[in-house]
Amino acid sequence: MPRVTGESHRVAVVDIGSNSTRLLIADVAAERVSEVERQSRVTRLGRGVDLSGQLSAEAIEAACAAIADYMTICREAGVERIESIATSAVRDASNGDAFVAELRERFALSARLLDGEEEARLTYLGATAEHPPSKPTLVVDIGGGSTELIVGTGHEIAFHASLQAGVVRHTERHISSDPPSAPELEALAADVRALIESAVAGEPDANARAAIAVAGTPTSLASVERGLEPYDPKQVHGHTLTLTSIQRLLSQLASTPLSKRVEIAGLHPDRAPNIVAGVVILVETMRAFDLEQVEVSEHDILYGTAISAISALDCG
Repeated sequence: MPRVTGESHRVAVVDIGSNSTRLLIADVAAERVSEVERQSRVTRLGRGVDLSGQLSAEAIEAACAAIADYMTICREAGVERIESIATSAVRDASNGDAFVAELRERFALSARLLDGEEEARLTYLGATAEHPPSKPTLVVDIGGGSTELIVGTGHEIAFHASLQAGVVRHTERHISSDPPSAPELEALAADVRALIESAVAGEPDANARAAIAVAGTPTSLASVERGLEPYDPKQVHGHTLTLTSIQRLLSQLASTPLSKRVEIAGLHPDRAPNIVAGVVILVETMRAFDLEQVEVSEHDILYGTAISAISALDCG
């Protein structure tokens, strides 16, 4: 049956990430996404995975508690289809398959474990569907366990890389002081820089003239820069962050003890423990691609997955 691109469907996406578990409910027609409900909870599923290689029981329960609430919201909202995706933490953990099986048993939820290529495709689709870029544009998605770098023009991806660099992974790997020490920050930055250099070396398409940043690090920075209390996605989406302002915010965040960092206007307290590592990753990415500014977007892999999901409904 051919895809009916003009028909609207109400779909939900549950994104089980390394740092947060998120929900999007949206009415989707073709590549137009109209949000109905969006929620995010910091569940830190990826905590400890870099060292132990396993998802902890505590982290699994935190994610499942969020998912249980999301399933209730989906039923009440009249969702036609629920898509669930899992990324770095579940992909890397030795008990990741068991976790996916538990989700199927407890919630009848078939979580799809994305590889780096599919994650890149869906992230780029979500970030650019509204306005396909006319020049080579980097989409950067800083997650809890991995960072996706995608360069494309229009609807076409020219380069993508999935870095083993994330806010949870690199906080655990490099930061033990509160606030972080200068040597810790330097080691973190050097680690990220080496990962980026390895990924882009010899890749002629790994060049961009503009950038879009998605996920919690850039949206938090935009919220802090604007002093938003409470968080307002409409004011965050489309906000431009300059490299100079990001470096200034990094200095502020990295020099503030966690007990005070949680009180910074615009920063959700749950993001305070890992935000410094995320900002370092963003700074090193912008430097590597010689970018002076980045556009913050609320349209990320949730949007891309929602758009992709309607083709299954229209063909079903």
